[in-house]
Amino acid sequence: MEHAHVIDDVAEVLATEDEIAARVGELAAKIEADYAGRDLLLVGVLNGAATVTVDLARALHRHVEITWMGISSYGAGQGGSGAVRLRKDIDVEVAGREVLIVDGVIDTGLTAAWLMTNLRARGPASLEFCGLFRKPSAQTIPIDIRYVGFDVPTGVVVGYGLDYQGRYRNLRCCARLAPHVYEPRSAHLVGDPAHAVGDALAE
Repeated sequence: MEHAHVIDDVAEVLATEDEIAARVGELAAKIEADYAGRDLLLVGVLNGAATVTVDLARALHRHVEITWMGISSYGAGQGGSGAVRLRKDIDVEVAGREVLIVDGVIDTGLTAAWLMTNLRARGPASLEFCGLFRKPSAQTIPIDIRYVGFDVPTGVVVGYGLDYQGRYRNLRCCARLAPHVYEPRSAHLVGDPAHAVGDALAE
C-alpha cells in the first residue's frame, strides 16, 4: 500500500520505501562484516519485525537461520503495568550460538530489555539487538542497541510491518500516524485523552 492511499491518516512520512531499503542494506553489510566466519541466528520479534527480519536476511550474502518470538508488552507510561508476556517462544536451541534479535521499533525499551534478559539466560555465545526504528525520547529503560536503522520522534509509528490496531502493516513507507486516527472522538467527555487511548499505544 502506498502513502497516497492513506494520506489523510498520516501526519508525517518518517522514511520512504527507498530509504528503508537502503538502510536495511547498510545494516546487512555491517552485520555481515561483524559476523564474518560465524554462524548467525536471527530472532525476529512478531509481529512488527516480520518484514524487516526477512528483508535483512535477504540482504545478507550468506546463510542465516531465522526463528521467531511473539511478545505482548504493556508499557507503564501508557497506563499499563510495564509487563511483558511471551506469546510464542523460539523453536531452536540458542546455547552457544551467535544470536541477533531483530525488532521493528524500540519505544520505552521494555520489550528489548526483556528479550535480552530472557535470551541471555539461555547461554548464547553472543547476543546483540537490531532495531529498525528507535524513539530516543521515549526510551526509559537503558539498553545497548548495536544496530539502529532510524531514530524517529515519539508518536504512533506505522508501516513496513508496524501496525495500529492491526492496520497499516502493508504501508510501504514508515510514517507517524495522525492523532485524529487514534484519539477517541469522545475524549473531551471522558477526561484525560492519554488515559482514554490506554493500551492501544502501549508497547
